[in-house]
Amino acid sequence: MVNELFLYIKEELFYIMGGVSQMKRFLVLAVALVLLVTGCQSKSTKSSGSEEKGKKRIALVLPEKIGVNPFFQQMDDGAKRAGKKYNIDVKTIESTDQAAIESNLRAAVAENYDLIITSSFESEDALKKVAQENPQRQFAIIDTVVDLPNVRSVVFREQEASYLLGAAAGLVTKTNKVGMVAADDIPLLKKWTVSFKEGLQSTNPKAEFLVNYVGSFSDPAKAKELAILQASKGADFIAGASAVGDLGVFEAAKEKGFYTAGQDIDRTEVDPEHIVLSQLKGSDAAAYETVEALANDKFKSGVVTYGLKEKGVGLTYVTQDSKTPLNDFVGQDVIDQLKEIKDSIIDGKTVVKDPLAK
Repeated sequence: MVNELFLYIKEELFYIMGGVSQMKRFLVLAVALVLLVTGCQSKSTKSSGSEEKGKKRIALVLPEKIGVNPFFQQMDDGAKRAGKKYNIDVKTIESTDQAAIESNLRAAVAENYDLIITSSFESEDALKKVAQENPQRQFAIIDTVVDLPNVRSVVFREQEASYLLGAAAGLVTKTNKVGMVAADDIPLLKKWTVSFKEGLQSTNPKAEFLVNYVGSFSDPAKAKELAILQASKGADFIAGASAVGDLGVFEAAKEKGFYTAGQDIDRTEVDPEHIVLSQLKGSDAAAYETVEALANDKFKSGVVTYGLKEKGVGLTYVTQDSKTPLNDFVGQDVIDQLKEIKDSIIDGKTVVKDPLAK
């Protein structure tokens, strides 16, 4: 369109210079010039996009696609909320598989982002490689530790919330048999299994703890099978700790009539009759505060931890209200006791050790 207008104006100028000028031609030429200037301005504005001069830019490289695990959806929400508040461009890049994580990190480096954020143990190896190769770049990883001078590692004291959930299980069980379906028998998951058992024994030393491992973070069918197995042994409360596999635990609870708890976000809304609690983890707060640190020029490498005190982890009804009415199986009396335990952990009177600490 612009080129056509240039040719038209050139032709009109030829006629004008040749003495063939008429009022009509002057008017049409004036309109053409206005369209040309307007078109050029619009094109220039569009090409600059949202990249204002001096505006900071952040890439959020997720290890999987949004919609599979609510943990990553929360992270995306938190980063974008902070970006909006502090006028920072936040671009989310979803990885289709493990191999894509490294290529996405490299693409973000090539696009010259001020900060590149990723998450979880799936991204550890890729980030170590890319961050070491680009020491001038700033990186952050949420939910695990990468010990490099240009990486900020944001981790959670999940053991505190797991202890609290275990304490709740000890108070609510009627059969004195409590279960947990965990994703895999790896060191990381001990922050769930070991700490849950300690919390359980703190409120109910007579309770038996049953634990089974799915062998995957994304197998609801296997998780459901294991939950049904635990229910057949008498467990009336079975906590899910298997990521996407928790959906299978929820199905089993509905079919077999036992009670359960979700992870990361409030899952009680899914099935209030059977999902009576949720262990919470604030990946949204971690992402928000990471973006905020960059915005305020306070971003530093090293390890940052979030626990009950920082409201980075928690338990529904105890540390955070829920839209779902409290189930009678739990009851307000139990919640009141759990709040006292929570306060005791925050005050340091009750020490919940990190099972991974050496």
